[in-house]
Amino acid sequence: MLHYSVVYCLLNEKMAGLLCRKKKSRSKVNDLQEEGKNAINAPLTPTPADIHPEDTMLEENEEHTMIEPYSKEGAKFKELVKVLIDWINDVLVEERIIVKSLEEDLYDGQVLQKLFEKLANRKLNVAEVTQSEIGQKQKLQTVLESVNNLLRPQGWVIKWSVDSIHAKSTVAILHLLVTLAMHFRAPVRLPEHASVQLVVVRKREGILQTSHVTEEFTSTTEMMMGRFERDAFDTLFDHAPDKLSVVKKSLITFVNKHLNKLNLEVTELETQFADGVYLVLLMGLLEDYFVPLYNFYLTPENFEQKVHNVSFSFELMQDGGLKKPKARPEDVVNLDLKSTLRVLYNLFTKYKNVD
Repeated sequence: MLHYSVVYCLLNEKMAGLLCRKKKSRSKVNDLQEEGKNAINAPLTPTPADIHPEDTMLEENEEHTMIEPYSKEGAKFKELVKVLIDWINDVLVEERIIVKSLEEDLYDGQVLQKLFEKLANRKLNVAEVTQSEIGQKQKLQTVLESVNNLLRPQGWVIKWSVDSIHAKSTVAILHLLVTLAMHFRAPVRLPEHASVQLVVVRKREGILQTSHVTEEFTSTTEMMMGRFERDAFDTLFDHAPDKLSVVKKSLITFVNKHLNKLNLEVTELETQFADGVYLVLLMGLLEDYFVPLYNFYLTPENFEQKVHNVSFSFELMQDGGLKKPKARPEDVVNLDLKSTLRVLYNLFTKYKNVD
């Protein structure tokens, strides 16, 4: 049995160690608080966490940019990356290409080549597989020259280069893909104001300085739609409403010619096609087959079921040899007349002579 004095000494020793640890912990917290305060008060003074080893090799007046790690966790940034990956995989589904990482899968030019060829409907004269860095950069050079030659005359700002794409720059790759998506009117909804925080390191008079900037990839939906949705229907809506009514009557006559076979009649294009049912039935009539009822909702009860129907009708259109509609299923469901007219006009163009 331990003597009372021995126990007392052991307790004192334990308490002393605890107090010592608390002091060290408190000191560490104070150091962190001081470091944070200095970072706020002197934003141009680099902190060790901001600087990468390669930054110390910068030439005078040269700068290096990197993404703040935490900003990649933003909801809109993640959504933008997911939307773009899903879009690429959808475009390249026939090529049996599956993209999982934008940086790792696009840097060598192979996927970018296939994507551009599919979108622009042209073949590029490049080697199919390149393993060496020189070969990869040569392929990228050819692909990006074709991309830039197409986009630059349309007023698009080029925010990427062979070196930045090959270096797996997330910023450059996202700018490239967002621009391609807008130019080719991808049937996707890009999140508004998707951005990241960047740390810019510059060398001035031999001293590294840092600053923080916001890099924005998308703006508002209205501004983006205004940039890449201008077509004949925009002209009709804005400048020729009298001709628009003629187009609507022609399309109503066209769809009723076929839907009347099922004792169905359309009088309002924007509302009666919004649930996708008439679109599905119309495709069956135009292609002369019966669409099994279990493939779609004959009486959709909510937004999701209506989107399913419209999306399914788009699949039937593609099976019939049409390109995937530029309109989004969600826009048709939301009674967007312009989107509905685009879909129906594509059908009219191909099937206008079908009895």
